[in-house]
Amino acid sequence: MANPQDYTIGWICALVLEYVAARAFLDEEHQPLDKQNPHDNNDYTLGRVGNHNVAIAVLPDGEYGTSSAATVARDMVHCFPNIRIGLMVGIGGGVPSRHDIRLGDIVVSSPRDGMAGVFQYDFGKTIQEENFIHTGFLNRPPLVLRAAVNGLKAQFESEGNELMEAVNSVLEKKPRLQRRGYKRPEPSSDRLYNPGFIHPPNNTSSCAVVCGDQPSKLTVRAQRTKDDDNPAIHYGLIASGNQLMKDATIRDKLAAEKDVLCFEMEAAGLMNHFPCLVVRGICDYSDSHKNDEWQRYAAMVAAAYARDLLYRLRPTNVEAEKPIREILSSGESGSSILSCTVRDLGNKHKQGQIERWLSPPDPSTNYNKALNQRHEVSGRWFLEGEVFKRWDSQRNSFLWLYGIPGCGKTILSSSIVRHLEDVPSSRAVLYFYFDFNDTGKQTLESMVRSLIVQLYTKQGDHRKPLDSLFSSCQDVFTTPTCKALCECLVDMMRQAREVWIVLDALDECPTRKTQGLLSWMRNILNSDQVNAHLLATSRAEQDIESEISEWPEYKDRVSIHECITGDICAYVHSRVRLDKGLDRWRSRPDVQDIIETRLTEKADGMFRWAACQLDALESCLDYDELTNALASLPDTLDATYARILNAIPDIQKPKAIRILQFLAFSERPLRIDELVDAIAVDFKKDPQFHRNYRMPKPLEVSRYCSSLVAVVSRNFANGKEERVLQLAHFSVKEYLTSDRVDKSFRESFAEINARSIITRVCLAYLSQLDHDENNSFRKTTVKFPLADYSALYWTDHARLAETEKAVEESILEFFQETYILWASLFYPEQPFIASVEMPASRQSIATPIYYASFAGLGHTLRLFLERGADVNAQGEFYGNALQAAAAQRDNENIVRMLLERGADVNAQGGLYGNALQAAATQRDNKNIVWMLLERGADVNAWGGIYGTALHIAVEQSDENIVQMLLERGADVNKQSGLFGKALQTAAAQRGNENIVQMLLDRGADINAQDGYYGTALQAAAAQRGNEDIVWMLLERGADVNAQHHSYDNVLDIAVIAGDENIVQMLLERGAFDNVQSVINTALQTAIQGGNEKIVQMLLKRGADVNAQGGLYDNALQAATSRNH
Repeated sequence: MANPQDYTIGWICALVLEYVAARAFLDEEHQPLDKQNPHDNNDYTLGRVGNHNVAIAVLPDGEYGTSSAATVARDMVHCFPNIRIGLMVGIGGGVPSRHDIRLGDIVVSSPRDGMAGVFQYDFGKTIQEENFIHTGFLNRPPLVLRAAVNGLKAQFESEGNELMEAVNSVLEKKPRLQRRGYKRPEPSSDRLYNPGFIHPPNNTSSCAVVCGDQPSKLTVRAQRTKDDDNPAIHYGLIASGNQLMKDATIRDKLAAEKDVLCFEMEAAGLMNHFPCLVVRGICDYSDSHKNDEWQRYAAMVAAAYARDLLYRLRPTNVEAEKPIREILSSGESGSSILSCTVRDLGNKHKQGQIERWLSPPDPSTNYNKALNQRHEVSGRWFLEGEVFKRWDSQRNSFLWLYGIPGCGKTILSSSIVRHLEDVPSSRAVLYFYFDFNDTGKQTLESMVRSLIVQLYTKQGDHRKPLDSLFSSCQDVFTTPTCKALCECLVDMMRQAREVWIVLDALDECPTRKTQGLLSWMRNILNSDQVNAHLLATSRAEQDIESEISEWPEYKDRVSIHECITGDICAYVHSRVRLDKGLDRWRSRPDVQDIIETRLTEKADGMFRWAACQLDALESCLDYDELTNALASLPDTLDATYARILNAIPDIQKPKAIRILQFLAFSERPLRIDELVDAIAVDFKKDPQFHRNYRMPKPLEVSRYCSSLVAVVSRNFANGKEERVLQLAHFSVKEYLTSDRVDKSFRESFAEINARSIITRVCLAYLSQLDHDENNSFRKTTVKFPLADYSALYWTDHARLAETEKAVEESILEFFQETYILWASLFYPEQPFIASVEMPASRQSIATPIYYASFAGLGHTLRLFLERGADVNAQGEFYGNALQAAAAQRDNENIVRMLLERGADVNAQGGLYGNALQAAATQRDNKNIVWMLLERGADVNAWGGIYGTALHIAVEQSDENIVQMLLERGADVNKQSGLFGKALQTAAAQRGNENIVQMLLDRGADINAQDGYYGTALQAAAAQRGNEDIVWMLLERGADVNAQHHSYDNVLDIAVIAGDENIVQMLLERGAFDNVQSVINTALQTAIQGGNEKIVQMLLKRGADVNAQGGLYDNALQAATSRNH
């Protein structure tokens, strides 16, 4: 019988066909073990490959995913204590992007860009966020394996690989395998369908029969020649998720971010428990066209590669490695992929993940801009005053600074932040600038996200609440709600003990009433456990003033424009004496005194007014001109802006107006190079845009209307700092978009006219893009800087302006041909995928009616329908026009129009399944949901990535839609999509008590097993702070000791989450600890996590300190591994 001490290589397979392939490549097979631990359920095949003794194990039948793989690995390293090297070998789905990956090729996990070759991501959360959301940072394969990979790579490069020959040789010896389909299929069955063409839902017939091989459906690829490796071996990143990847559009979108070569489901469960190399034979393209025909051969070539790798591996190098069991016991590797997220949060890489997860706006751009405008003594009168000192020192203090437009509130707030940060202490100083120029800085949620991340970057225990929120959201594939974020920030501030918060320009938050910004502020101040010093600036808007006046305990408020005279004097003095544009008066101090006196006398507390006059005075070339200008200074900001507009030379006015139109009505700031191209579009020329039309010095674009605009630097999503042009002040936008604007400009700045021009500019620009089949998004946007903005935003502007005759003509012309290139390059439904560096090969483009419905262009849609467009045409991301329309909030008119024209309300296809499911993905979309139900939508239709409409609505925490679906007969116990049954999904999100109650009242099975955690109680316990839902479920009879394969019991989950209240509640209801979970007992987990209070609770309830099993064998070893 075999001796378990003799085996140094562990080889794990997920599927039986992989296990068969692995066994086939053993040089010899050994006798089985004489004895095996009764708790070890693995099936082993033992044998030799080259000079290595190998133990091969397979996952239990019907089990897939990271947790099952972790369980197999755990038992293997306990059974074979000398295993030093691990292999995960089998099949996976390829990503046919710029890598020529084909069926039967091999992908080997290889570290790239700081990642270990395999990274775990959450499929559900990833789909929602449209980019990869990591849940684990996994260990690299052992160095000895990586060295062997490079050695084998060099061997194959010079001599070629003989993997196909190796497979054929094995099949000759085992003809039964050949008959069972382990030989290479015919090359003609390797079909790569275009991303937009999907296999018919619920049709299990083969693609050869159902989908066919018409060239229009396929991506054409050159045949490999005899000089090409076949199979080819690719080295790079493998994405390991919790759901099978079977959507080509999502595949391409997600793979673009990390240059992923392969998707699979098990490897992430191993990398921190079982240091290993992952080898995958490619059996399909991670799309809807699953290709079972290639699975067995793909497993064979992967096993053939693994055998060659072991041949390359020297036994002496393997013996020099530590046994995996020792690595795990010593704590050198993570103890559990389920808790590695929490453990790794302390490092900078984790902090970067948190920031990408929350995507907070960056207020430092506003702060730095204000600092640059600030004079050295600015704000000193305030910082040295008693009001500020009292605010700075009193517990839970509030101070409101208010003033007229342009009085310098933002500059003063920057002086305050600088002063607070300069105080020699470890103060937690947070700030946020609401900004009319940037829609990403105009909501309560964006402010909270920013404050959370700022506070998180400061070291201390106050980081723990965000650690827990991040971990729990990752586990259940959810984004945090605004409510959850607000609660998290309060928890962080409570633990930080004292924080200083400066909020600038509350009046530039247009949603302050609906989102409760001022109520949030009041709640912070009234919290007994938080010591917050909160300072806010704004205009004295009626709603702000009336609400703050109801806070009698917070009476400190300062009218800035009445106190700012000294700062304005210092600012004017500095500019008159130092500005290059005014240096002609440097030899005339008497004239400089006249300028200063005149401006400071008339400024009336308005910094902005003084700045504009100084800009204008720079153009005065002699004393007479200067004195005339000083004698005729405008009295108000409105009069100042009117004078600036009228002073623009007639030849420059059209371009100046276009610049101001873009800046006043655009959703985001525009870069300098974007605006240069925007004013280069000429509707009277043919072509309407050419690169030769551009101005030679781009930075001079600001000179068209210099006092009304400002050049600032901003960090864009790609991480690059770019110069953007924006309106110089909120008062500029207010003036241009009001009826106060000078009458000669009023028509140009009427919203419908401005948006008409912007729409026409964008469409004219897009029509001139290169129609090169090798073009890509990145190449295009380098040549045509305005292309990205035009592609993303033309529909936003067109929605208001499409009825204008010139706009209507432009849109109809666009949809004749240009829209194909637009859809190919920019993927309007999912713009993230546009960043893929690959040719514009999207051959399956939806119809114009689909894109008009998606964009909410009702007038355009009506024209297409009147001309006989097919209302049920299938294709692309959403499936059809009705689904595309239903998935957009406030699109009722479009949905109604399509239904009236015969759209099939239950048509299946696309990402979400049908129109009802698509509508449920949008919160507060109840009007469209109701309309679809009234028209006969099947409330229990199953499809798409979520399952049913009820699952989606529950995941979105939309009580109104959940109630509506339940009243229409939604099945609360229907089999789930990604997130478990509806009850599990609801229970996993803190604050969902009402929805949980609704589902239980409708008969949801409280102890049903499903999803990632198992029961609803287990899902609820995973969310820190979810006591109310846990209590509700226990009151309704939830089984406190229900078992599930991922964790075994609810107590284990609650201990991992670290919620002492939930642990206490479960123990009081009879939860018991002395059961080993997938990794440890609850006591071992609590010890390993360093949670002393939970350890004490468990011990008081009789937890067995001597219970054997888990990664640490017992509680004592768990404590030792953490140096407790």
